[in-house]
Amino acid sequence: MSTQNQDEKRYDPKDTTLKFVNRPDDLDPMPPEEGDMGLRAEMSCGHAVTPESLTGWCRSLLDQGQYKFKCPALKNGTLQKCDELWSYQEVRRLAVLTTEEMQHFEETIARLAAIEYCEYKPCPGCRTYVEREDITNLSVQCPVCTSDKKKLFQFCWQCLASWKGKAPRSDRCDNDGCINTDLQILTNCKTTALPQVKGVEACPSIRACPTCGQRVEHDETGCKNIICPRCQVEFCFVCLKLTPECLKTSSYFIPCSDGVAARQTSIPVWHRN
Repeated sequence: MSTQNQDEKRYDPKDTTLKFVNRPDDLDPMPPEEGDMGLRAEMSCGHAVTPESLTGWCRSLLDQGQYKFKCPALKNGTLQKCDELWSYQEVRRLAVLTTEEMQHFEETIARLAAIEYCEYKPCPGCRTYVEREDITNLSVQCPVCTSDKKKLFQFCWQCLASWKGKAPRSDRCDNDGCINTDLQILTNCKTTALPQVKGVEACPSIRACPTCGQRVEHDETGCKNIICPRCQVEFCFVCLKLTPECLKTSSYFIPCSDGVAARQTSIPVWHRN
């Protein structure tokens, strides 16, 4: 087990479940103060941390709306970030999180994940997160504002302004400037080449996942297929078919029989079971 002094967090030197290392903290570039005997533990990625530096880094990620904890340390002898993903369980243990910190971390992680993976957005009236039950309707009722104002209050899921015009609608409300920015990005993005995929020299650089609609980009290395970070479905960035379907008429490094799919003019809706 790890222990914590009254003033700062410390590892228990008798904790045999941790791997202690005799080298500087990779998350804190400042040299340790003279006489600082604080133990450093090694994360799963191989970088050394202290409970304080790990807590501070992961808390800063949460403050920025990021709930996936990645190592910011540089790889040995390079200027490239490690970016190894740490599980919350590993962070909780090596950051020696207090009960209060665990509550804050877990509540924030749950809220951020719900925003990313579910149909939740903040109401412009009260800032309460509201779930959109009908994914084909941009007009959403806020129960909090409706109750407070004693009359129906709806807002636009797309522009996040008070709803104007008839409802339901799936394209836009009547507010000026109500546009689908994700769709604009898809239809106006530049083209890119995939050097390792034969004949793909001009492919739209941004795609919407054909399963869930998440906006994704290809890093221009390796094969043409990518795995969506949201729904975890693998698809072909070139033809937009799911990988098993695409590979029926091609391989990982040549386009399928339908060639390069045009820029998308609609965004798929994720129908989760």
